[in-house]
Amino acid sequence: MTQKPTRPEPVDETLAAADAPENAAPEAAQAASEALEALVSERDDLKDKLLRTLAEMENLRRRTEREVADARAYGMTSFARDMLTVADNIQRALESVPPEVRDSDTVKPFVEGVELTERDLLKTLERHGVRKLSPQGERFDPNLHQAMFEVPDPSVPNGTVVQVVQAGFVIGERVLRPALVGVSKGGPKPGNGDNDATAPGGEPKLQ
Repeated sequence: MTQKPTRPEPVDETLAAADAPENAAPEAAQAASEALEALVSERDDLKDKLLRTLAEMENLRRRTEREVADARAYGMTSFARDMLTVADNIQRALESVPPEVRDSDTVKPFVEGVELTERDLLKTLERHGVRKLSPQGERFDPNLHQAMFEVPDPSVPNGTVVQVVQAGFVIGERVLRPALVGVSKGGPKPGNGDNDATAPGGEPKLQ
């Protein structure tokens, strides 16, 4: 006797299709969330790198501008310092002429020629940022002047430059050579608001 083949039980396809999305939805949402987080993290990382690069480029630009400006202002520092000897020698030549013969017919043209040479030299140095310091009567400034001796003089404020032994020179904001000066002592103290150019007690800082 042959058995009749049994028919498979019918599958409720509607229920199976309904159960599938419920199981897949959380996994898909989690994967999408992780992908979004990765993209956000990558975006933030790229943004940070971009900002850092822009900041470095700006710092490099500013540093380059400073270096170029310094090169223009101070590139001739060594040459200018060597030229101070020439300026000193011209000044010594003028000082060596006795006052009583300075206006004589034979000496006066020579003196005027040397003075003209000195003026031209100083003007040329000034065009290149080098300036002469002649602080006679000014307040002593330890950043620009070097005090060589003190001169008792109660008629002027204490710490005033009363004698210039050797003129100083600056290039831009830098000192090529401080002015060698004598400063007053024994006079009234400077008024309030002056910078600290003297030692405690109102005495000049001798160097």
